[in-house]
Amino acid sequence: MPYHKILDGLEEKLKGDMGAGTTLRGIGPAFEDKVGRFGIRMCDLIDPDVLSAKLRAIVPIKQRLIEAYGGSERIDADAVFGEHEAYGKRLAPFVTDTSAWLDAALKRGKRILFEGAQGTHLCIDHGVYPYGTSSDCVAGAAAVGAGIGPHYLTDILGVAKAFTSRVGSGPFPTELEGPIAEHLRERGGGEYGTTTRRPRRVGWLDLVMLRMAVRVNGLTRLAVTKLDVLGGLDRIRVCTGYRHDGGVVKEFPASMRILSESGPVYREFKGWPDLPEDEWIGIASRGRRALPETTQRYVAFIESQLKVPARILSVGRSRAATMGR
Repeated sequence: MPYHKILDGLEEKLKGDMGAGTTLRGIGPAFEDKVGRFGIRMCDLIDPDVLSAKLRAIVPIKQRLIEAYGGSERIDADAVFGEHEAYGKRLAPFVTDTSAWLDAALKRGKRILFEGAQGTHLCIDHGVYPYGTSSDCVAGAAAVGAGIGPHYLTDILGVAKAFTSRVGSGPFPTELEGPIAEHLRERGGGEYGTTTRRPRRVGWLDLVMLRMAVRVNGLTRLAVTKLDVLGGLDRIRVCTGYRHDGGVVKEFPASMRILSESGPVYREFKGWPDLPEDEWIGIASRGRRALPETTQRYVAFIESQLKVPARILSVGRSRAATMGR
């Protein structure tokens, strides 16, 4: 809603060093309304009487918050109602009881594919709090959000780049700057924020983060993408642990203080050639064993550390550059 966006910007400024580097699209304040139990749901949006009543209660509260936070914007409840009532009318034919709809499909023997948004370490419960998003991003959230039993999640595929990247603030133990960072960002062809277009922060692959992602999602398979992006680097590093306070940390810490004080423990690999796109596609058509030997060793090491098979490998953006196993 419009007041969510206004409050997002005001709150981010007031947080100072605790700011999460949000996209300023109102996501956090919308989730605050959800857990505060006065959010507007889809069933409210398509019911004009309920929508009007909720806005009459909510808008004065939001107006007082905006003023308390130092904002000068004014919210017209009637204008908000008119705009969103129209949205409700357009969306109404597509709204249903998703849980019941999916349950009926499952009983007919249908297979259902859920795709997660965001990454594990942006998760509000398991991520780099407070530098993430406001929702649960782990696989189990698919069952909660869709309204199906967790036993239906039988095959969980984790997707990971061959290096690490992220948008936003917060500690990043393997972060790189300089020529290698530019190589990863530019060759990655899209290492910019999907919403904000901010350049993504990039670094070596972090197996401490991935190890946690395997655990909290219950991954059964792994897809490793952008292996071609590492092509042309003489040496490639993989983080296997963090140095902290005289010891080595193997599990991802909850404390951002500990994470910010941690340094990476690296395993180094010999790089592989920077091949043109058509050569990578040719390799993909022949399968995993056609990959450069150094690339195969890199993937095998990831599998051995995570105890999860990499069933899908990608060496380019086209569908033809993806190989299964």
